[in-house]
Amino acid sequence: MTRISVVRATVFAAIVCVANAFAPTAHAQQQHAIIITGLGGEPAYRDAFFGAAVLLHDVAKTKWNVADSSLIVLTEDATRDSKRFRGKSTKEAVAAAFATIGRRAKPGDVVFVFLHGHGSGQGAESRVNLPGPDPSAADYNMWLAGFAQQTVVFVNAASASGDFVRVLAGPRRVILTATKSSVERNDTRFATYFVRGLNSGEADANKDGRISVLESFAFAQREVAREYETDSRMLTEHAILSDSTLAATVAFGGRAVSSDPRVAALVAERQALESQVASLRTRKDSMTADAYDKELERLLVAIAEKTQAIRAAGGTP
Repeated sequence: MTRISVVRATVFAAIVCVANAFAPTAHAQQQHAIIITGLGGEPAYRDAFFGAAVLLHDVAKTKWNVADSSLIVLTEDATRDSKRFRGKSTKEAVAAAFATIGRRAKPGDVVFVFLHGHGSGQGAESRVNLPGPDPSAADYNMWLAGFAQQTVVFVNAASASGDFVRVLAGPRRVILTATKSSVERNDTRFATYFVRGLNSGEADANKDGRISVLESFAFAQREVAREYETDSRMLTEHAILSDSTLAATVAFGGRAVSSDPRVAALVAERQALESQVASLRTRKDSMTADAYDKELERLLVAIAEKTQAIRAAGGTP
């Protein structure tokens, strides 16, 4: 095996070891959340959208430790819960929300966007129904352009949302949609289970106390399929995401620290290394490819070694 092959194998092994342990999460960066729900129409849909917004707000605030100034919730009727909701989900308010978070987000931070409602698909003109004029997928792509140095998780849980993946996908972005195409126009169940996965331990496949975007996505896929099967209905929604590798490394929630001082020290050392990786990623564009790859390899191997040491000391990786 050549030296290049050995290096690649080493990096791959390191990434596999830390894929679920490493994440650009709250201990290394700040997290920001924009939650948008559209017009419900029927009371049942209004209540469902309202419930998802409330639960996501509470999860972001209490479990992800998102600061109030970095947590913006816009809904059809903001007066329904003025303590949680920032305002009405008009196109102007959505644009202002992205601008506000853009001023607050630092390089390496995580920006979580959740969009839910009744959708329609037509490429860059795909939309989710909001009060007043509806922003298009192209509009959201324009607003996201200001987050080139952050990791963006954009979830469109609406019907006919699949085209958003093709329009919004790009570097440092994970785009999730409730449907695989604009043809799947029926009301979706994806939001219910995706939010539930983020809020509960049910989606925590590796039991590390954090929920990765990929874990919650897989949980929602599985539970949606189970619901359709239980109801003896044909599955009419097929959720997709743009980047499963990045989705596995973006996680929300805290990690319990062992009472064993040896394990706690090792965890702290690993967190410091994770912070260095996050910082390195923000400098990637200013480095040569060889220099970046070499430093990334060094840090990932070091993180993998810390993870093995934590496991050997009886801790939870």
